[in-house]
Amino acid sequence: MREQRKLVRTLGLGYIIIFVVANIIGSGVYKKIAPMAAELPSPLWILLAWLAGGLITLMGALSNAEVAGLLAGTGGDFVYLRKIYNRFFSFLYGWSLFTVIQTATISSLAYVFTQSLHNLLPIPEVLPTLADLSLGGIFYPFRDFGIKLASIGLIMGLTFLNISGLKSGALTSKVILFLVAVGLTGIVISGLICHPVPSGEIFDQSQLRGGTVTVPAFFTAMLAAFWAYQGWVSVGYIGGELKNARRNIPRGIVTGVFIVIAVYLLVNYTYLSLLTIPELQAVNDAGNQIAAVEAVRVFGGHTGILLISVLILVTTLGCTNASILTGARPYYAMAREGLFPRAIGRLNRAGVPGNSLLWQGIWASVLVLTGTFDQLTDMIIFAVFIFYGATTLGVFILRRRMPDAHRPYRVWGYPVVPALYILFCIALFFNTIVTRPREAAIGIVLILAGIPVYLLLSRKEARHQA
Repeated sequence: MREQRKLVRTLGLGYIIIFVVANIIGSGVYKKIAPMAAELPSPLWILLAWLAGGLITLMGALSNAEVAGLLAGTGGDFVYLRKIYNRFFSFLYGWSLFTVIQTATISSLAYVFTQSLHNLLPIPEVLPTLADLSLGGIFYPFRDFGIKLASIGLIMGLTFLNISGLKSGALTSKVILFLVAVGLTGIVISGLICHPVPSGEIFDQSQLRGGTVTVPAFFTAMLAAFWAYQGWVSVGYIGGELKNARRNIPRGIVTGVFIVIAVYLLVNYTYLSLLTIPELQAVNDAGNQIAAVEAVRVFGGHTGILLISVLILVTTLGCTNASILTGARPYYAMAREGLFPRAIGRLNRAGVPGNSLLWQGIWASVLVLTGTFDQLTDMIIFAVFIFYGATTLGVFILRRRMPDAHRPYRVWGYPVVPALYILFCIALFFNTIVTRPREAAIGIVLILAGIPVYLLLSRKEARHQA
């Protein structure tokens, strides 16, 4: 009988923090302030939405860190949800990762990368006569087909890089994250030196008075912010490849999220120092502009635009690579339990789940053809917060079920912090149904499509064990 390869624990705390930050800082730091300006009337409200999104994300991260420290293992929340609830619910999470959450994240990041590349080196149109061909009036697979093909090329290229081995993918994330840090620091320093919008206008507290901001509008603005914060949970997917995972995963998650909150507040304050709300709203209305590029235009001219475009390329490349690297691990864990095809649960000669990476890349490529950036990101946030809330509820369940178990980390502010986070997840779920019904409906359909798949795989697994 052939020897079963095992995952090797090679990555320490430093790499965990890098993975957390690299999985979070992607396209959102450059783009999402524009749709937020379309919902909120003043700079102070926008900064409050970024801060609120960060604090709520931190609540989820703190809660998830307790569960991760107690139940650390490759597969992340898939493993946690199976132990907290049952195989069926954990399968729905893993299925949702594959059909929309993780793969659509990869697709949207790759799409933004290629759009930025297109601004520097125009990508020729492909099959322009088919641009208006649609599927149900929702998906336009041949619209911007040249850009989409280039995005697919990026996804598959990075997929094969990570199939070659974990260390090569991790080193790529480390180098790219260093370049991103240098670039964002340059934007902040240069922008604040230029500073055409007085800081007094940004922090004018009179902006908070009046009834111009509604709760749904603020939630919708935070929906954009949450995309920018999305990705912190992915480090749990590679728990079987981390040194001292029970101790280092909680520390890495909390440290990484704190770093990102500080970065986002500083960078977005810089944007608001350079662009007025009407200018940001115009960027959002244009559809094909990026807020960070327009902000740099104020002080950098053509050279600045060139540099920021390159930085966006580097950032989205790094986040796409990190998402591909970590994202395939839950499907590997599922396949090992008979909840995905068995071939996906095999490791290649490099000691990584090559088949899982390959199928993830193929489906992410399909999603590139079906959606726009904002449609994909709203759908992701709607779906993922269902399971974030379920994992946080697991803090209460495990405290009752396993009261004497060793917990390397206990969530700060228990029970208030996890309870508030659960209530927010419920509110976001219903608010998205009201304000983004199409994206919510697509997300629900994709999640529920996992039910017949689960029944089919369960029957197959039962025959296999008989």
